[in-house]
Amino acid sequence: MDIFEFALKKERNAEQYYRQLAEKTDNAGLKNVLGMLADEEVHHCRVIEAIRAQTPIQITQTPVLKHAKEVFSKMKDSGETFDFDVTEVDLYQKACDIEAAAKQYYLGKAQEVQDTERKALLMRLAEEENKHLILVQGLRDFVAQAESFLENAEFYHFDDYVEGEF
Repeated sequence: MDIFEFALKKERNAEQYYRQLAEKTDNAGLKNVLGMLADEEVHHCRVIEAIRAQTPIQITQTPVLKHAKEVFSKMKDSGETFDFDVTEVDLYQKACDIEAAAKQYYLGKAQEVQDTERKALLMRLAEEENKHLILVQGLRDFVAQAESFLENAEFYHFDDYVEGEF
């Protein structure tokens, strides 16, 4: 399997996983964030296909961390109480593992390719996966301790990661 086929498989699996997680939660905010993550993975597939076909890539904004921060802020302001099953934490940890592996995969492949444009695009994919990793780590922490997560406002560190174009 070539680099692109493998990357597409990883992205499609991640999309499917996020959609499955969204189906398992009754919380509208989590559904929203998980849907955003799934849509991001679809976008990554388009980017990978364009790289493989050596066609120009349509650059669009991917403000996933900004949107997630807004969702968490609304959840905090709602005053809603949250009670998640401990096994859900494991599901979100798996999502962390998926994103960390994807990031490492793209970083490794970027070191292997000679073409500077492909290398740069693979590095950008790794950066996007890092944003996803930060977000799913936040989701994991939220599910583990929802009330203290929202009160602590740790999710504001999302601002530390510039939402660039991709």
